[in-house]
Amino acid sequence: MVSHSELRKLFCSADAVCFDVDSTVIREEGIDELAKFCGVEDAVSEMTRRAMGGAVPFKAALTERLALIQPSREQVQRLIAEHPPHLTPGIRELVSRLQERNVQVFLISGGFRSIVEHVASKLNIPSTNVFANRLKFYFNGEYAGFDEMQPTAESGGKGKVIKLLKEKFHFKKIVMIGDGATDMEACPPADVFIGFGGNVIRQQVKDNSEWYITDFVELLGELEE
Repeated sequence: MVSHSELRKLFCSADAVCFDVDSTVIREEGIDELAKFCGVEDAVSEMTRRAMGGAVPFKAALTERLALIQPSREQVQRLIAEHPPHLTPGIRELVSRLQERNVQVFLISGGFRSIVEHVASKLNIPSTNVFANRLKFYFNGEYAGFDEMQPTAESGGKGKVIKLLKEKFHFKKIVMIGDGATDMEACPPADVFIGFGGNVIRQQVKDNSEWYITDFVELLGELEE
């Protein structure tokens, strides 16, 4: 067990901070919003709940949910235009404070790149710092599956991305922040995990996080001290 003051020191001296996106950086679960938009909300949100609880392998859950939703390119574009995701209060300030301190900020998501890139642009995070799943479409715009080669399509994918970042950029300390079991599993290789319950509290994460917050103001406060 690392003491809380040690964790705080690690957070304040991190050279990279990685955020989960759905229910962390934004208030919604992107896949559930897409399901709602495509008229299959109930069946899909039940599957998301099971997947987030760690009951179903991630890729299987993703395949199953997307097979139900069958989102076309046009539906994804309309979702972003008509129902853009809502940023979680405090995230904009936290990201910009980290960037002022020359900390690299990454978004690592089991959600969809088109939605996550939209969120990244709102936070001035370059798209090269986005790791997420790519939807595939046929030439007529119909759903054609997703890119199964992306590390984020697998269980344990977020940890693979963090390992990759350490190898590529030689980061000494990486912090992972997120609401779900897949975020917590990314530490290690992340050096610190901070559980976030500001949008939804997942009991398993709350119970097993050494540091659990429900408001990004707490982290902003750490950086100001």
